Amino acid sequence: MSTEIRFGTDGWRALIAEDFTFENVARCSQGLADHLKVGGIASKGLVVGYDTRFLSREFAERVATVMAGNGIKAYLSEKAAPTPVVSFNVLHHQAAGAAIITASHNPANWNGFKFKPEYAGSATQELTDQLELAIAESGPVQQIPLARARYEGLIVEFDPDPPYLERISNLIDLPAIRNAGLRVSVDSMFGAGAGYIARLVAGGSTTVEEMNGYRNPAFPGMEQPEPIAHNLTALTERIKAGGASVGLALDGDADRVGVVDEHGRFVTTLEVFSLLALYLLENKGEKGALVKGVTSSSMLNRLGEQFGVDVHEMKVGFKYIGPRMSEVDALMGGEESGGFAFRGHIPERDGVLSGLYILEYMAKTGSTPSQLVQHLFDQVGSQYYNRRDVSFDPQDRTRIEELQRGIGDGGLTEVAGLRVRQTDEIDGRRLVFDDAWLIIRFSGTEPLLRLYAEAGKPELVEALIAGAAEYLGV
Repeated sequence: MSTEIRFGTDGWRALIAEDFTFENVARCSQGLADHLKVGGIASKGLVVGYDTRFLSREFAERVATVMAGNGIKAYLSEKAAPTPVVSFNVLHHQAAGAAIITASHNPANWNGFKFKPEYAGSATQELTDQLELAIAESGPVQQIPLARARYEGLIVEFDPDPPYLERISNLIDLPAIRNAGLRVSVDSMFGAGAGYIARLVAGGSTTVEEMNGYRNPAFPGMEQPEPIAHNLTALTERIKAGGASVGLALDGDADRVGVVDEHGRFVTTLEVFSLLALYLLENKGEKGALVKGVTSSSMLNRLGEQFGVDVHEMKVGFKYIGPRMSEVDALMGGEESGGFAFRGHIPERDGVLSGLYILEYMAKTGSTPSQLVQHLFDQVGSQYYNRRDVSFDPQDRTRIEELQRGIGDGGLTEVAGLRVRQTDEIDGRRLVFDDAWLIIRFSGTEPLLRLYAEAGKPELVEALIAGAAEYLGV
């Protein structure tokens, strides 16, 4: 029986050798080839990229040979590269899209297949539905050997960096960063983003010290290459010991960023999103809507009110956020995961660009990260946040969902002493209290239940998460 290939919030992901096999990647590729042909855009070719995970290069070559077997030109990256770098090359090559072999932040024994359409952002739900159907209905896989495809010009290898680096240099004042005298520590988490920040800011008084800047598909010392606090203990300790100005971390395919301040404190992803929005609105004087995943900070709503810009709340995932950004010509979009996108670039998360904006903010203001966070709190009030990821028995999902639906309808009217004022189901179940919120949702990329909370006091955040976990029996 064939594996059912389903695309979550960002691509199809599965365990290597269990479901993520060469056979299934070839099936997925054949379905994509059929999809491009039906859409009448196959002649534009497909960009193919990959990250540093186990066998990612080989899986990418399989994608390219299937495209070639279908008469579709494949632009194959000559090296592992960040998802946003590969995505930008869709525009550069005016291609029909990109297939990227990556499981982003998932544990080391996972890999994945992301499809980026011709606009270089995440595929919409409509497109992924069409792609899933094309894969399910695809016939025998058509492919030709790699050497023959290269000889016939159906596979062309290319360096993905130059067009991307040129775009970044037009968006960021790199000389200001280079000459700011910053000491930057970067944890590349053994991923595809290794070397990019150091390369972009080299040549002045600013120095970059990089950790884990080489390929190791096992991602040792971390649960998964996700730039969140418990995976960044080595980075925080190094900053505490060495006096760095700031720490930046990139996830496995460098579409997410993590920030650690000069004291070694992890700056939450909600704070980072709000800081970046404040910088663009206040310091750079730009105007435009903000598009946020529903699990992002209420500080963004307050910034929207303060600067007179609309704030759009969306389901989690750039398959929802990216298209809305394009619809409203948004200034910025982002989500709680640490993925942020910016106008003038691509409607896609970019961890490298996000980190550079943080450095530019510091260089232009002469402020430390902790001072920037305090300035944010002075503007919109202090907010604290946490997320708890809970593994669960798949057979228990129905019970959890039933309890989730009952919230606010008599099943749960109070958490941690706070009365539920309203609820919604934009994504999962959101409970809104006075100056606090709690969200319960299932991950779209991993078998996890996620509990999120934001409030004016850190102890209240923990109490809200604990209360939800107790109610759900997880």
